[in-house]
Amino acid sequence: MRNRPFSRFSLLVAAAGALAAAAFALAPLKAAEDAVVIPPPASDVPAADGIQTVVLSGGCFWGVQGVFQHTAGVVSAVSGYSGGSKANAQYELVSTGTTGHAESVQVKYDPQKISYGKILQIFFSVAHDPTQLNRQGPDSGTQYRSAIFTTSDAQKKVADAYIVQLDGAKVYPKPIVTKVGSLEAFYPAESYHQDYLTLHPSQPYIAYNDLPKIENLKKLFAANYQEKPTLVRSVSN
Repeated sequence: MRNRPFSRFSLLVAAAGALAAAAFALAPLKAAEDAVVIPPPASDVPAADGIQTVVLSGGCFWGVQGVFQHTAGVVSAVSGYSGGSKANAQYELVSTGTTGHAESVQVKYDPQKISYGKILQIFFSVAHDPTQLNRQGPDSGTQYRSAIFTTSDAQKKVADAYIVQLDGAKVYPKPIVTKVGSLEAFYPAESYHQDYLTLHPSQPYIAYNDLPKIENLKKLFAANYQEKPTLVRSVSN
C-alpha cells in the first residue's frame, strides 16, 4: 500500500501516529468528504419478516461500519472482505490490492424498522463518495472500491434503479461508479478491525475521515440515528 498523508497505513505506525495526533489536536475537525443530500430511492424492497443482509463497500471499512452501527434498525455491522477467495481474505494481503477483495461491511437489518432503500440512501449520502473510482478519500486501490453485494434479485434491482435515478438527477458532479453484484462470500476481518471507530475515536485517521460521517448521519438522518452503536463484541457476546 502506498504511504500517503493521512493514510491508514502510515497512521498505524506508532511513531507517525503520535506525531499526527499532535498535529490534528491543533487543527479543526473537518470532513475529508462532504455528505450529499439525496432523495430516497423511487422504489424499494417490500418489507419482509426476518433479518435481511446486504454487504456494502465504500473505502475503509472502519467508517462504513461506524455509520451503520449508529443506524437504528441495523442489528449488526461487521467489517470484512468480499470479492475474493477465503485463502487470501487477510488484511495484509487485501491491502496489496491484488486479491480481488474489497474492504466491506456486512449489514444485517430489520426491514420492519429500516428499509433497504434507506440503507442505500445512507450509504450513498454519508458513508462514502460513490463517484470515486477505486479510491476513497486518502486511500486508493481496488480494495477501496465502491460496491454493493446483494443477497436477492430484489435488492439488486432496487440498487441498479437507484443509481440510474441519482445519476439522472445529477445530485453528484460526476457519475456514480458503484458496482452492483450478487454476494458470493463475505469473510469477517480480523478482530482488531471490529468496532474500530468506537474504540479509537481520537485516532487521527478516524477523527479526520470518519467521525464527520457520524455527525452527518446524525444531522441528515436524525430519525434513523442512534447514539449508542451496535457493536460487534456486544452482538457476539
